[in-house]
Amino acid sequence: MFNILKKLIKEIAMKSITKTFYKIGNFSSIEYPCNAVSGAEYISIGNNFTAHKGLWLAVYNVPEFEKPKINIGNGVCINYDCQITAINSIIIGNDVLMGSRVLITDHSHGEITKDELAKAPLKRRLYSKGPVVIGNRVWIGSGAAIMPGVTIGDNCVIGANSVVTKSFPANSIIGGNPAKIIRQL
Repeated sequence: MFNILKKLIKEIAMKSITKTFYKIGNFSSIEYPCNAVSGAEYISIGNNFTAHKGLWLAVYNVPEFEKPKINIGNGVCINYDCQITAINSIIIGNDVLMGSRVLITDHSHGEITKDELAKAPLKRRLYSKGPVVIGNRVWIGSGAAIMPGVTIGDNCVIGANSVVTKSFPANSIIGGNPAKIIRQL
């Protein structure tokens, strides 16, 4: 009886979350509990999407960007405790696989200037260096961080715990902190 009730609660929570998205495709699911879903009206998700427990998916509306968005393609699988947050634009292609604890963001708390750093981080305005674009069939290892203004080409592999601060072409194997090309296919 307890397991049936637990399953029902999860299904109700999932339906209430997914109703708020701009678009969510067929056979898509977000496992309960998720850390946060915010700004869902700016989020589009394709078909056959899976997100495991602990997802933090948020679009924050700031004055500088008229149409902030997160667009996630078809066949994307996001593992446990991942965070994807945008004030500008994050586009994730089709058939992308993310390990656990991946961070993808297009913004930071303030610019790196003397005046901004004199303020507490929460009092700094959100700032974006540019959108993030992740191509099709990209594999992102656990613990990786993809930072603002980065484009990752199709068929790339990003090693675990990599910090990606610049763009990389298609068919690259990327790793390190900061990330660099380990091998080009």
